[in-house]
Amino acid sequence: MSKIHNLKRLEKFRKKLRKRLTTAEAVLWTALKGKQLEGRKFRRQHSIGNYIVDFYCPSEKLVIELDGAGHFTYEGSQKDEIRDNYLSSLGLRVIRFENRDLKNNLDAVLKVISDSFKTTGI
Repeated sequence: MSKIHNLKRLEKFRKKLRKRLTTAEAVLWTALKGKQLEGRKFRRQHSIGNYIVDFYCPSEKLVIELDGAGHFTYEGSQKDEIRDNYLSSLGLRVIRFENRDLKNNLDAVLKVISDSFKTTGI
């Protein structure tokens, strides 16, 4: 199988995205970094194939996407469906949250994420 994670050609773009996190991404990253959520390591702005996902937990094969206004158009939802189908074809699970979910109830978002973990205690 060829390499699909963190392709070299996307490195500059990943770094640019890490430096320019949205407010919602920054809030969630603060809660996930340093294995704070049940000892799971998360990566931010991680590329898989041609896609750069917001957050990725390798041990759980879990992708977390945060959706702003652009995702709630017909075109945006079509692109998300194609992306999610690709990631699912690789055996990855995708969880999506609206940006406002993080602003309104971070604890509930973290609970949904931790409840999705397949393994107990890392």
